[in-house]
Amino acid sequence: MMMGRLALVLLLAFASLQLFCFADDDNNEDDVVFYESFEESFEGRWIVSNKDDYKGLWKHSKSEGHEDYGLLVSEKARKYAIVKVVDEPVSLKDETTVLQFETRLQSGLECGGAYIKFLRPQEAGWKPEEFDNESPYSIMFGPDKCGTTNKVHFIFKHKNPKNGEYFEHHLKYPPSVPSDKLTHVYTATLKRDKEVKIMIDGEEKKKANFLAAEDFDPPLIPAKTIPDPDDKKPEDWDDKEKIPDPNAVKPDNWDEDAPMEIEDEEAVKPEGWLDDEPEEIDDPEATKPEDWDDEEDGVWEPPKMYNPKCAIGPGCGEWKRPMKSNPAYKGKWSPPLIDNPNYKGVWKAREIPNPNYFELDKPDIEPIAAIGIEIWTMQEGILFDNILIAKNEKVAKSYRETKWKPKFEVEKERQQAEEEASGLDFLASIKRKVFNALYQIADIPFLSNYKPQILDHVKKAEKQPNLTMGVLVSTVAIILTIFLKLIFGGKNQQCPRIETKPVPVVAETSDDQGSDGEKVEKAEKNEAAAAARRRRRET
Repeated sequence: MMMGRLALVLLLAFASLQLFCFADDDNNEDDVVFYESFEESFEGRWIVSNKDDYKGLWKHSKSEGHEDYGLLVSEKARKYAIVKVVDEPVSLKDETTVLQFETRLQSGLECGGAYIKFLRPQEAGWKPEEFDNESPYSIMFGPDKCGTTNKVHFIFKHKNPKNGEYFEHHLKYPPSVPSDKLTHVYTATLKRDKEVKIMIDGEEKKKANFLAAEDFDPPLIPAKTIPDPDDKKPEDWDDKEKIPDPNAVKPDNWDEDAPMEIEDEEAVKPEGWLDDEPEEIDDPEATKPEDWDDEEDGVWEPPKMYNPKCAIGPGCGEWKRPMKSNPAYKGKWSPPLIDNPNYKGVWKAREIPNPNYFELDKPDIEPIAAIGIEIWTMQEGILFDNILIAKNEKVAKSYRETKWKPKFEVEKERQQAEEEASGLDFLASIKRKVFNALYQIADIPFLSNYKPQILDHVKKAEKQPNLTMGVLVSTVAIILTIFLKLIFGGKNQQCPRIETKPVPVVAETSDDQGSDGEKVEKAEKNEAAAAARRRRRET
């Protein structure tokens, strides 16, 4: 009897556990506030802006190589705007909120955005059919790339309770955009403990505190004091740290008129120099055009060519001694600088209490009432898919596992197969890993001052294969230099420049082409004369 009761208790406990696990595995679909798969056409459900600037054509299209549909940016060099109003505004207070969506840059992304704006209620003064870049949003999140800009934005707008103004607060040191053409999923998790977490493909890339001054620019909490705008620098304030020495006297042997260069008196004319031969001669094979009119076109002159006799000897024409640096040259004299005895330091306005200062225990971001995509891009082929707003991180993870990951794995396998078929799999794989590593290095916070330069040179290496190795080596070298300077060279180091030499372009030449200013001038005259003949024929 006792054993039977024990078995019944164990059975009930097991059943309860299974129900709990089932409920947990189901991830509570009630936590899904909004979800758009684009399996059905967006027409009639999403509203395309009727503003004149937004002429880009949205299409309901399959992702390349999949049966899965998405919302496609179909034309290059266009502005796009489309919006979907949610059934009920989504509160961002007191509970976790997850914003997640997929993008695939099927044609790459050289210059353009692929982000989403989570808009405030229409009471803020906007209309869906007039959605544009001025429409007020609560959060802007997603990839943006152009020139040295390469970041996954996270921007939130917050109202200052003292003056009622809204300010944009940008996440500092945001992660970079993946550089391939695969589908990627972007996740922003806003937590109850004032924290925001940014993930790409389920991997955490950035964590920040809404209230921390070091995480957002400008900080959400304003400074307690500000410089007094009415405070003025005193007229007798001397902020010159160094001054010319008033007691210094120019040395008697200082010759300001001595030239920088002088003739080399020791130079001797080379033997065999052809003094009587000009460097250029008339082209003997050139003939006067039959339609040349001396009255209209001027006196015809044959084009010049390099004198072949000059190639035999050391040189042609009048020989002149070469110039050399003048050892007596000193330039304009100026007195040396000395410490300024009246130096008072750098003047700063006095600090006064900030009238717009406020304190918060947690951010007060306004609710999300609509989801909008408002972008300008030079590339077509940007595909948006699986837009999700949820109140549970497990729900977002489940959608990544079931919606995004299968597509991503197929695309990776296809990319690898294409590389193997082209015979470039090893080199391409190495380069891609190096580029990804450099992008990750650029995301390191202590390199933030140098990030635009690093990204600029990585981008050059991606676009110009013949420069790849040189740029990569120089980029790695400069990163190591920065690292060593930061360790051993103190603070406030100057941002070094990475110089990349352009690849020389070899122009086609012919014997009758010159290289000096006179030949260019003659060529311009001949071109002008030819233009005159063309005009004469046309009339």
